[in-house]
Amino acid sequence: MKILWLKSEILHPVDKGGKIRTYQMLKCLKRHHNITYICFRRRSDRSDSIGHSVEYCDRLITVDAREPQRYSLGFYAALTANVASALPYSIQKYQSDEMSFAIARTLQADKYDLLVCDFLTPAINLPAGIPVPSIIFQHNVESMIWKRHYQTSEGVFKRAFFREQYRRMERFEAETLKRFDAVIAVSESDREIMRDQFKIDKSFSVATGVDTIYFAPDSTIEQDPYELVFTGSMDYLPNEDAMLYFAEAILPKIAEAIPRVRLTVVGRDPGPRLRELANSNTRILVTGAVDDVRPYIARAACFIVPMRIGGGTRLKIFEAMSMAKPVVSTSVGAEGLPVSDGVDCMLADDPVMFAKRVVEVMSDRAAADRIGEQARVHVSAKFSWEAVTTEFSDICSKVSAKKVRSMAA
Repeated sequence: MKILWLKSEILHPVDKGGKIRTYQMLKCLKRHHNITYICFRRRSDRSDSIGHSVEYCDRLITVDAREPQRYSLGFYAALTANVASALPYSIQKYQSDEMSFAIARTLQADKYDLLVCDFLTPAINLPAGIPVPSIIFQHNVESMIWKRHYQTSEGVFKRAFFREQYRRMERFEAETLKRFDAVIAVSESDREIMRDQFKIDKSFSVATGVDTIYFAPDSTIEQDPYELVFTGSMDYLPNEDAMLYFAEAILPKIAEAIPRVRLTVVGRDPGPRLRELANSNTRILVTGAVDDVRPYIARAACFIVPMRIGGGTRLKIFEAMSMAKPVVSTSVGAEGLPVSDGVDCMLADDPVMFAKRVVEVMSDRAAADRIGEQARVHVSAKFSWEAVTTEFSDICSKVSAKKVRSMAA
């Protein structure tokens, strides 16, 4: 097939969940299909990002991004201007005449068998009538994320802001999903939510994968029995919320039982609140971006995922499991993943119980190793990227063929 793939960003550096999932799947798809990839290009993109695109697409088309830098005056001005819009800010900031023109011109200039809209955001720049068979690849139920922001936020103005963003996102998501011939979710639970909440009939789910060769146990790195680790893009609000929540509500309880406990937070672009927390709390280290997360995971006694907000599936959990690392997560953190509490993962939602689970893992090395090994076996057997992408490719072929036949009839 000839596939036109739309996304909001260049994939290199491959440093966050959405990029990792797309990159790994496109690498596999490119072996059998021709891929044209359209995205925004930002001033902050690395100079070698364009060259690396040959790894996942046959043709790259970029449009300069106009999005203001986070926490800048332009950012706050755009947020203020969004008050008068019907669109959620996280969608409006990607609205671009230049991108709309690039997509329309590409569709007119060549014949494509399928268009894939990767995440909800690129859809804002699609023509009113999509002229080819189309799929939207939903890594999350976006409105659910904003709903959880609203439910967990504190303060009158902040709560009101998130409530309005949630309502706008729910409306936009409902209208947009219906524009596509099919929706692919990353978990069965997300698929069911979209089917029931948005009345989407043509929906599928394709599980998250993991590179079990790259993310493998490393016996050359000595484990620190007092260290916890979290990995994730820290410019993603659900990740920031998880770390602030953990530091305030859970870490002090763990320290009562294990006084030497420490937390390392690994991920790009930590915001001022998280940096301030690290500066004021000697138990917490915030690394910022790193070239390789594996040494940090290997060194830790436990991998934590104390998320209260979010959707989709957590690549970070599969990566830790693949490295045979015991994981303690909230139900939201492990949502959509086929894990079993007490077998290959530890689940806890109450701060007291979460702390207790972490203490258990750190205090009983044999039990922790057993959970880690069971986790490694589980993901290795069922969730390679090759297997996941084959399933995705089959859905793409069926959607394309069905739409072509209906048009011919």
